Amino acid sequence: MTRTVRLLAQLTRQVAVVQYPSLHRSSVRHIELVPVADRRLLLVLITDTGRVEQRTVETAGTVTEDAITHLRAVLNACLDGRRLAEAAALIGDLSERIPPQERGNATAVFSVILETLVERHEEKIVVGGAANLAPADFSRGLHEVLEALEEQVVLMRLLGSGDDALVTVRIGAENQVEGLRGTSVVAAGYGSGEEALAKLGVLGPTRMDYPTAMGAVRAVARYVGQILAES
Repeated sequence: MTRTVRLLAQLTRQVAVVQYPSLHRSSVRHIELVPVADRRLLLVLITDTGRVEQRTVETAGTVTEDAITHLRAVLNACLDGRRLAEAAALIGDLSERIPPQERGNATAVFSVILETLVERHEEKIVVGGAANLAPADFSRGLHEVLEALEEQVVLMRLLGSGDDALVTVRIGAENQVEGLRGTSVVAAGYGSGEEALAKLGVLGPTRMDYPTAMGAVRAVARYVGQILAES
């Protein structure tokens, strides 16, 4: 994501905004359990969108290698390929697949997985190219623009509307975000398949070079989608 935002800012000479792939649109690719101490495991959740979530699990008792192998196999057999929202609903039934003597430790693992699945990660956004902004480009003042760019919620609203499959352009007052009505936004969705997983775009003065900005946003969205498809 950092590489993407830098590339987009360099291509357009505007502020680039890239949203991380939304977890609620992601599926489980693999769950790994790594023993780090007698009563501590490292849980690694990998999604099909390339997201990697790591959590430490404190267990009630010592976990044997055989128990870890069995628990890992159960988790991947039941959750692999499932959407994260769907996976959360399946966790409650997994205890029946675990031997009674290991259920206490397994429950600790299940609890951490649930916490990971229900946390809101989709708000994460990375911004680059703020140095491309010049005070003379904005009639409403550069300070208001920079202030708006600091708010993650504002940036989510900025990218959130419009057709995910198309490059969208909003000019001046078409932006509903206060402080950004003197700017233009060019955005598009990206993903590894037909469904967009998140959005990216650029923000700049209303006199920006729109054909260049639209072409760059479209090309970078396609580039990121190809990386996700190959990963």
